[in-house]
Amino acid sequence: MVDENKDRRGNPTEGVGARVRGDIKAMASVDETGSAVAGQGVDANLAPDTGRRLNNAEKFRFAIGFVLVSLLWAAPFTMGSGVLLPQIFNTLHGVSAEAALGTMNSIGCVFALVANVVFGALSDMSRFRVGKRTPWIVLGGIIGALGFLLVIQSHTLPMIIFGWCIVQVGINCLIAPAVAVLSDRIPESTRGTYSALYGASQVIGQQLGTIIGSSFMANIRTGLVVAMIIFLFSGILTVLIWPREKSAANTVVERTWADVGRSFIPPTKNCRDFYLALLGRFTFVVGCFMIQGYQLYILQKYCHLSDAQAASTLKIMALISVVTTILASVVSGPLSDFLHRRKVIVATSCLILAVGILFPFLMPTATGMYFYAALAGIGNGCYMSVDQALNVDVLPNAKEAGKDLGILNLANTIGQVIAPGCTTLVIGIFGGYRMIFPVAIACLLVGTVFIMMIRKVK
Repeated sequence: MVDENKDRRGNPTEGVGARVRGDIKAMASVDETGSAVAGQGVDANLAPDTGRRLNNAEKFRFAIGFVLVSLLWAAPFTMGSGVLLPQIFNTLHGVSAEAALGTMNSIGCVFALVANVVFGALSDMSRFRVGKRTPWIVLGGIIGALGFLLVIQSHTLPMIIFGWCIVQVGINCLIAPAVAVLSDRIPESTRGTYSALYGASQVIGQQLGTIIGSSFMANIRTGLVVAMIIFLFSGILTVLIWPREKSAANTVVERTWADVGRSFIPPTKNCRDFYLALLGRFTFVVGCFMIQGYQLYILQKYCHLSDAQAASTLKIMALISVVTTILASVVSGPLSDFLHRRKVIVATSCLILAVGILFPFLMPTATGMYFYAALAGIGNGCYMSVDQALNVDVLPNAKEAGKDLGILNLANTIGQVIAPGCTTLVIGIFGGYRMIFPVAIACLLVGTVFIMMIRKVK
């Protein structure tokens, strides 16, 4: 019988994923045919939803699906928020571009915050014949595309912001149930690898979005149409590629629709490490997005590049980040599974990104931004590859994985609300962009401390 608290060498695992696996298939094991047997321990190589090992075809389909779901939401999102809309804000008379971008991101993230928790909880409770996650993933792509359509048709700041809020709702309707699939359907022993595929693809998708968006700076509306089409098919393609989800029609749902309102209540039991992971992610996101969300303006107003030079530099930065992100992700996710280590890799990635941010502070040139892009790619690649697996490992209750992962994802949304405000505040106090870099570095160092304080994950 497998000891849930020890690895193959008999060393303590500090409970990595044990609570999650135990809640998913309490006291179950597998017989010679791969079927779940009540009353025995859980094999970490078994898929939680089926109680059997994934075959090679299923592993491949899950891998491609996790790559696509990240690429196909992150690319159009970054095309809009990172390149095309900031350029539109530059052309609005009587409006501060930085303030407009910060307002859009802050209000949009509030919508994202609510949507993430609500759709995570709804997918936990759903009883559709096609599965409890599948319909919401498809619906998210459709809602996001409708948001882009509204942005395209808008010519005033309030309407652009409103359309972007709809995009944020669609994104979170897509990703809240998609991320929960890691807990529902992926064996704990390979969760780090699939988390790496999801996280790295998100970073790569952001860089591809920068590259594609920069190509449409002279024709912004066309670029937004391309983004809309990509997002429309994001959920549809993902669920077609993933192995078909089990029907949830006969699932006994312990929660009711009235419980959705309580989905905003965070866990209160066995949750110390849960909150440390949340704080670690929050400070990482603030530090990261203080720079990442303002790259175009940094190049134009801090490095003093022309619009054409800024667009060219953005493309080169994105290409550098794609390469370093891929290299980091290929190593970090599987290495995390092999070493049974999560938090050390996540904490190290924070430090790498902090060093990257130091370069443009010391070198306010395109070259300094290239160094930043290279190290940011490594840091983000490592972080996004392993952080999602770490978050699953600290869940207090796997039966509420969608809801609790949604609360953990609040760190993303709240962090993205706070980051623009921090950037705007620092610019206002110091009269320029230079001091945003040390403030961002300080946030990342604080995040490193929070991650290293986690106990039950190595």
